[in-house]
Amino acid sequence: MTSALSLLAALAAATPAAEAPAPQGVTTYPPAFFATSGASTALDMVTRLPGFSIDSGDSVRGFEGAAGNVLIDGARPVSKTDDIEEILKRIPVAQVERIEVIRGGAPGIDMQGKAVLANVVRSKTAGRNMVFALADQAVLDDGRHRKGVRFELTDHIGPGAFEGSLRYGEGLDDGAGFGPHLRIAPSGAVLEKSQVDSHGEGHMWVATGAYELPALGGKLRVNGRIYEDYYRFNELNWFTVPKVLLESNNDTQDDRQTELGARWTRPLGERNTLELIGLRQTHDINYKSDFRSPPDVSYFGLEKLIEERIGRVVLKHRVNDRLSFEAGAENALNTLDSRTVLTVNGKGQNLPAANVHVEENRSEAFAKSVWRPVDSLTLEAGLRYETSDVTSSGDVTLEKSLHFLKPRLFASWTPWEGGQVRARYERTVSQLDFDDFVATSSLNTGVLTSGNPDLDPEQAWVSEIALEQRFWKNGSAAVTLRHSDLSDAIDRAPVFAKSGTYDAPANIGDGTKDEVGLNLTVPTEPLGLKGGQFRGEITWVKSEVTDPTTRQTREMSNQKPVIWEAHYVQDLPQWRSTVGTDIYGGWRKSYYRFDQVYTDKLKTYVVLFGEYKPRPDFTVRVELHNILERGFRHIQEKSVGVRGATPLAYVDDRDIQFGRSLYVRLRKTF
Repeated sequence: MTSALSLLAALAAATPAAEAPAPQGVTTYPPAFFATSGASTALDMVTRLPGFSIDSGDSVRGFEGAAGNVLIDGARPVSKTDDIEEILKRIPVAQVERIEVIRGGAPGIDMQGKAVLANVVRSKTAGRNMVFALADQAVLDDGRHRKGVRFELTDHIGPGAFEGSLRYGEGLDDGAGFGPHLRIAPSGAVLEKSQVDSHGEGHMWVATGAYELPALGGKLRVNGRIYEDYYRFNELNWFTVPKVLLESNNDTQDDRQTELGARWTRPLGERNTLELIGLRQTHDINYKSDFRSPPDVSYFGLEKLIEERIGRVVLKHRVNDRLSFEAGAENALNTLDSRTVLTVNGKGQNLPAANVHVEENRSEAFAKSVWRPVDSLTLEAGLRYETSDVTSSGDVTLEKSLHFLKPRLFASWTPWEGGQVRARYERTVSQLDFDDFVATSSLNTGVLTSGNPDLDPEQAWVSEIALEQRFWKNGSAAVTLRHSDLSDAIDRAPVFAKSGTYDAPANIGDGTKDEVGLNLTVPTEPLGLKGGQFRGEITWVKSEVTDPTTRQTREMSNQKPVIWEAHYVQDLPQWRSTVGTDIYGGWRKSYYRFDQVYTDKLKTYVVLFGEYKPRPDFTVRVELHNILERGFRHIQEKSVGVRGATPLAYVDDRDIQFGRSLYVRLRKTF
């Protein structure tokens, strides 16, 4: 570690320093920093921040554990269904006063458990702003078109400020397409051969609104969201081996979501602040799958209604510029009602945990403190105590109470200007995924999963150290090492029932997970190319658990060993344009069932884009998607019986290709 610190110190000394952070650990980026970028929204600005990548947070119940790493006016958005990138898209550049990047924590700032935060500070004097946008995406191979429209309004109405948006869009599933399918025996003999022709598409609409005004000596913000998404998937599978046969699969899913949230903040004197948050959301899902392989017909149906209600109170006390405290509590009541149906040739099949009603009452109390004893060192300590009472009725009846103590220690040290070392040690506890409680199915690939409400959350003791060096004024390089000791790891295990053997989520014991992450931002001006910026990140993950079926060591299911992406953008202010490319690296992940292992592979996805602003209030954007025509591959290794105890029956391989598409968007600001 000493040699690494010396090397980075030398690099910092040899290159101009980045914008010097204020003593409290905040680096400020005014609008002038983005002046040549052609940015139209706050999202365009945030994606240009050196060494920063947006984290939308975790999809979990409750409010405390679902935090992302972007704040709006110093506060986290009171929404769990409205993606932070969509929120940033609705903030025009003209309304951004500055963006602050907080590295390693600072007194009075709730870091949401993140090492780096971005805070978008909006102008208090911004007036009315309207945005209207039209978009079209065309698949070049088959000529399909999918359109979108967006309208946004921000204005001062009465004593407060209003924000509203209405958006409609049609989308294409690039995991569906055309390609060959083979099923091969261990001897190499071809058992099945066919050509797959599949299409996945849908449409959605979403309306959002928020109103913020002075109230009861403080500030009240109320926001709401209504969302509906309809998706359909159709597949024809033309067989030539072992005989001429046509299989068909038709899936539909209708999602409806509602959300209403409110936050009231009020100063209590000069050093104290009270914050109250309330949120309610619902999610209604109706999924149907019809699979036909003559003469057999299978049908799977799932109806699911999820509701969550959250109440939260936080009291913040700032002793001085170097020391702050925070304490609070929240309660979340979650319910799930699900009904599952499976029929084969009109005859109903029994599924474990097919119809269940689940209630979870979660409470959490927490206390945090941030202390900066010297300018170069920030220490943060936190303690959370979580209780959860879970009850289930219907096909599975159970009651359980869970209790967890979750300490957290975090330190950041700035040994020289532009360099920072961050360390974290904490106990994390996952949220039980309600989707694991109910049965699911993928009839066209023969995967049937039972539900299991009797799960315990996965726990981990996490050790992390990160090293970041900023250079060339707007460049950044960071490496993060993370080790997790897992207990009650959640994966898959067999369920033996009278109607057969099924796969189900289960706690499978202890395990480990190690991660190495690299994040790099390089401005190209010092290399002789003005107006360019390269950003890239890569994470390597290695995990080990004991397979409950074979008792052998393996990686965890649904884990991508390597995740990477790279982006290059080139500003051309003389032509009022920006061009660039986004590259999303290919990945592989495997799922381990009691009788099979299936692996999904997605190849590298490349996007070329260009944006032209003939006027400051009008933007034309063109994107060419999937220029390498990447495909999606699904490989299924099926055993005769229990995996490891019986020989391999076959390997099933589907290699689906999706072609290029052209996206065009016109955006007008009023």
